Amino acid sequence: MARYLILWEVDQTKIPIDPKERGDGWGLLMAMVRQDFEKGITKDWGAIVGQTNGYAVFEGTEVEVMKALQQYWPYLKMSTFPQGG
Repeated sequence: MARYLILWEVDQTKIPIDPKERGDGWGLLMAMVRQDFEKGITKDWGAIVGQTNGYAVFEGTEVEVMKALQQYWPYLKMSTFPQGG
């Protein structure tokens, strides 16, 4: 299985102004992250405190990783880097 480093950033144009809607959106994002951990595709994840970006480490085939990442579009902008092995 290949490992990938994903650097992600929330698309600022997709963040709701209403605090409740914004909180609901973050809750949905965190639920998707938890699901990917449960599936075993996400190995590590972190957000930079006070910012709207972070990182994740995914493990799987190219197709599995691409499929998992698609659920986050168009809300996140991502750069993906294969890790040597």
